[in-house]
Amino acid sequence: MTASTERPRGGLSDARAPAGTEADGIVPLLEPRDGLPPVVATDAALAEVAGRLARGKGPVAVDAERASGYRYGQRAYLVQLRRSGAGTVLIDPIACPDLSGVDAVLQDAEAVLHAASQDLPCLAEIGFQPRRLFDTELAGRLLGYPRVALGTLVEEVLGFHLEKGHSAADWSVRPLREELLRYAALDVEVLTDLRDALAAELDAQGKAEWARQEFAAVLAARPAPARPDPWRRTSGIHRVQSRRGLAVVRELWTTRDRIAQRADLSPRRVLPDTAIVEAARAYPADHAQLARIGGFAGRQARRHERDWLAAVARARASADDELPETAGGAIPNGPPPAHRWAERDPAAAARLAAARGAVTALAEENRLPVENLLSPDALRRLSWDPPRPRSGPGGKQSNEQAVAQALADYGARPWQIELTAGPIAQALGLTKNQVPDAADADPGDT
Repeated sequence: MTASTERPRGGLSDARAPAGTEADGIVPLLEPRDGLPPVVATDAALAEVAGRLARGKGPVAVDAERASGYRYGQRAYLVQLRRSGAGTVLIDPIACPDLSGVDAVLQDAEAVLHAASQDLPCLAEIGFQPRRLFDTELAGRLLGYPRVALGTLVEEVLGFHLEKGHSAADWSVRPLREELLRYAALDVEVLTDLRDALAAELDAQGKAEWARQEFAAVLAARPAPARPDPWRRTSGIHRVQSRRGLAVVRELWTTRDRIAQRADLSPRRVLPDTAIVEAARAYPADHAQLARIGGFAGRQARRHERDWLAAVARARASADDELPETAGGAIPNGPPPAHRWAERDPAAAARLAAARGAVTALAEENRLPVENLLSPDALRRLSWDPPRPRSGPGGKQSNEQAVAQALADYGARPWQIELTAGPIAQALGLTKNQVPDAADADPGDT
């Protein structure tokens, strides 16, 4: 993980900043060091900045701004890049929807992103797909930082303050206001400096290889499969107790999604979840009954009143065998929710409690979150159905080797397997005939 020297750590050098600093030594970053660059919105301007980025050196800081609270989907509405020798680039991907040329000139450069899994899908949609990655949020997690938001890490590691008040802005509005563009430019201003500082800490803690494997896994990750019943994620759905009420939720959610997609609006700007849940409890049959539910009074909701009433009518008219079940079911091809284990399989519950204890102790010893050491789903699956040692040309596997193979099958990285396979195998064996105490069960775990 080679460091760059674009900005000295802990100093502002050529950045524009106030003459004074705050009492705790934190320096606010108020202006981009090279001034605010123009927004790239033509093919000619895009070709020029691609050439400039190609002539730059070292990693390239990358960020994307979406408008998920305002628009349908997760498309990018602004892309920011910064590379030593090339400066900061702001690209309007609505005016320039094909960044494959930028991607081509940066194919050998390491891309530095914060929480990369959030931005990589929308960047891929416009032709930008990094081959090498450094994720500053993930690095912060591996290093044991308790808070890993970009502003927090920049402040704690570098001593700079980034204003984060525009993170929830509507980035789809054109033209973008100057204060939004300044905010966006500053987001990549010190990202490479943060990468360098965190890389040095990873080396010092002996975690550089862990990080390399995690970054590679993020790049290789496939999109999550579509949920079979996405409407079940409606906020407050637990208040709907009947199957016919759930049918109302399903019909209203599906109708709202179709309207939102057609209008390119966030679904909750068309109709809030609270309105869907209240309608599922009240079964409104006409305008007067619908109007009594507050969420249907908004401008967007009123425009589609007939659609809402038709959706409720379909649910009311559904035959019993067409109604959804009240329970969404267990993980496909996986174990049931863990809070049911003590009743259904006390031995499995004991295994899970012991395996959790072993992994938690390892996470504390290595100063990182439990979920970054091993995915909770992998641990549940191992505990519910422990792997049996297999026989092969080299002889029979040990229990530890069987656990290691199962972890690899569940997507664990080599560093995770090396740390956890032995302790988990021991925990599963030690708890073979034990029943967990009530305190060991986690009723909130699913």
